[in-house]
Amino acid sequence: MPYNQVYLGCPMWANSRWKGSLFADDLNSNQFLAGYSRYFNSVEGNTSFYADPATNQLERWAEQLPAHFRFVFKVPRRFSHQLTELDQNALLSWWQYFSPVHRFIGLIHLQLPASASPSILGQLTTVLELFSGKIPLAIEVRHPAFFDKAEHELALNRLLQQFAAERVVFDSRALFSVSASSPALLDAQAKKPRLPVHAICLSDRPMLRFIGTDDMELNRQFYTPWLAKINNWLTEGKTPYCFFHTPDNTLAPQLCRQFAVDLQQPHSVLAPWPGKQQAQLGLW
Repeated sequence: MPYNQVYLGCPMWANSRWKGSLFADDLNSNQFLAGYSRYFNSVEGNTSFYADPATNQLERWAEQLPAHFRFVFKVPRRFSHQLTELDQNALLSWWQYFSPVHRFIGLIHLQLPASASPSILGQLTTVLELFSGKIPLAIEVRHPAFFDKAEHELALNRLLQQFAAERVVFDSRALFSVSASSPALLDAQAKKPRLPVHAICLSDRPMLRFIGTDDMELNRQFYTPWLAKINNWLTEGKTPYCFFHTPDNTLAPQLCRQFAVDLQQPHSVLAPWPGKQQAQLGLW
């Protein structure tokens, strides 16, 4: 399989703590995206959840990226957390605002809050209709009713399939398998949801968010079943998007790389990294 048939990445591309491993020590911060995209072919655009980037920033991103790279931008929380008062024109204007990087967007990620119950399916239908024919959506739900394997979950899945949208799989089992022994773990466990893991694929672009720890062997125990699942999706002609988190994301690139090694698919993330710690990564 060509490496760009599976999209692998982290929750961000700009992290100064990656200097000395993924990045060279002297890499300038405005070169982080270009440096990141040499190895990873996708990234979660979480910054868009909180604020819109400047137009000239979007243009600079477009200039830095290789053609195969794909963003997965989050719908801003001013929309995702206010679906009952959705301004459709404002949401479409937001999508148009990102036109400088449209060709680099693989999915738009709509992350709904835990308070968003099955009562919002009507508003969700409106969002799906608005984006129909523009860009595939990946919907992340956190309300327990959507994990009932019955009426509410089936209704959600049917709706998403109707619009060729995907349901994000959020796997935080590794994170919650350990006690909070550090401030980073304590913070991550306080912020990340703890939900059932339903390994589902409703479209041709399944999406996995794996929330691990800084213990790579422990992470492997929890992601091992995903290796066969991802390879099966590739065999079926699907294009998986897989993103890897660690408590403070310092080791997110290493976790993603370890997964790629175990996946046994050629991928740019396996190319030698420039930092001094490259020789310490043993596994590769």
